[in-house]
Amino acid sequence: MIGAEYRLCDVALDCSFRTREARVEREQALAIIDLLESNTFTPIAHEGGPYRLKIEAADGRLALHVTDDNGVHVVSHYLSLTPFRRLLKDYTRICESYYDATGRPGPERLKAIDMGRRGIHNEAAELLRERLSTKVSIDKDTARRLFTLIYALLARNADHRILSS
Repeated sequence: MIGAEYRLCDVALDCSFRTREARVEREQALAIIDLLESNTFTPIAHEGGPYRLKIEAADGRLALHVTDDNGVHVVSHYLSLTPFRRLLKDYTRICESYYDATGRPGPERLKAIDMGRRGIHNEAAELLRERLSTKVSIDKDTARRLFTLIYALLARNADHRILSS
């Protein structure tokens, strides 16, 4: 394949969960736009893309299904959500704190909360890179955006135990 592109050209989330939270839907939309604009996505031992990614939650695990641009299966990877449990809970709490603080005066508090949010986001993105490393190589920015999408997917299901307990 000439000029093989190791990038995502399409990302889809399981739509069986719907949220009424506009901010979660907005975060998801922005993450997809940013992700498609710039990403590095290299399935191990595959000759090149571009690739399509579908992310879904299934039986307490995260399923990532990768196809090439023509829809031909490349790889599926199933991740346990257990290693992400603490980070997802912390990220949920800090995002709620951030949105609560936006209505109050004092940019210093927002700055501090946002620094904490970015720290958790970076830690979760690095964990995601490690957990995917046997199947797919991704850069830091791609991992951050994918974590945002994972958070949005799980936040859609208000009953999901990882985010609510």
